[in-house]
Amino acid sequence: MVIKNVKVFTEEKKFTDGAVRVTEDVIVNVYEGEECDDIAVGAEERVIDGEGNYVIPGLIDLHFHGCMGYDSCDGTKEALEEIAKYEASKGVTAICPATMTLSVEELEHILSVAAEYKKEAENSEDAYTKADLIGLNMEGPFISPIKKGAQNDKYILPCDEVVAQKFLDASEGLVKFIGIAPEESENFTSFIKDMKEKVNLSVAHTNADYETAKAAFDAGADHAVHLYNAMPSFTHRAPGVVGAVADSEHVTAEMICDGVHLHPAAVRATFKMLGEDRIILISDSMRATGMPDGKYTLGGLDVNVVGNRATLASDGALAGSATNLMDCVKTAVKDMKIPLATAVACAAMNPAKRLGVYDKYGSISEGKKANLVFLDEELTVKTVIKDGKEI
Repeated sequence: MVIKNVKVFTEEKKFTDGAVRVTEDVIVNVYEGEECDDIAVGAEERVIDGEGNYVIPGLIDLHFHGCMGYDSCDGTKEALEEIAKYEASKGVTAICPATMTLSVEELEHILSVAAEYKKEAENSEDAYTKADLIGLNMEGPFISPIKKGAQNDKYILPCDEVVAQKFLDASEGLVKFIGIAPEESENFTSFIKDMKEKVNLSVAHTNADYETAKAAFDAGADHAVHLYNAMPSFTHRAPGVVGAVADSEHVTAEMICDGVHLHPAAVRATFKMLGEDRIILISDSMRATGMPDGKYTLGGLDVNVVGNRATLASDGALAGSATNLMDCVKTAVKDMKIPLATAVACAAMNPAKRLGVYDKYGSISEGKKANLVFLDEELTVKTVIKDGKEI
């Protein structure tokens, strides 16, 4: 397959007139400029005219809960399969769903089902129609009851290495992030130091002040869950977690650019503060994504959804989003004035790097998986190619 007449997103985080050759499920050549004039096409090789559209790598959502009425915490293969199909159809070709704060036993079951699903999905004939399950993001249970958000405080625990290891074992290594509220555990630095070689440690749903969060990052925590949300406000005398992230250059930070969770000015300011290499766009989407307005659940709690706003029925707190990652990218570009190339890098390259899968995902490069998305000038998805096949 040769894809011609497109604006290709390059490793340099820019768009250039180019072409892409795909053989089976792998990108074998990326052409730029005048190189495109001399591409030899085989007799049996298909040629696609991209009609001047943008071609970007498939996006990677490393923090979301569900869509189309399903949640990753349903603990069923059916839920994971339907989630994976929806995400792929929207140009999100690799996923790392997030778990909620539930009982240890229930979480172990959810993680083990995900591990089984991954092995089966990779070998299925219709794998190209589904986003690849490349990780799991544990948002709880080691969080703060003060900043629990839509998490169930009944199951909140302090950091516990034995419990964390149970999660890693149950998932067969699929867990890539474990979130903690450091201020809730006296032993948080030793927990981080002992676990950091096994998994990314996130600061999540936390009421930590600057000093405590900085101590966590200095100990080896390397990620911040949905920056600004479910943490203390960033102020001039109490910079909190946000200030600690800014002062810790090895730390990446998630941002939900759905137009609800963050003001556009805050998004722009954060890009100036952290730089585009450290920001990862996420959707934090819940099961209502892709569904009509109504009443839904998240982590066993009732949620009301109107448009793209999801709030707890109990107290009106924000409860995740109802927007997929591709639409978050569109919002970031069109409403928040983030350059398209920057938004794509933060939704594809940066998550791939943090997840440790940049050798296969995250950019349009020779030898990587042929997961490509065509966007028109309005950033509408026109075509999705997954594993070298059109969905």
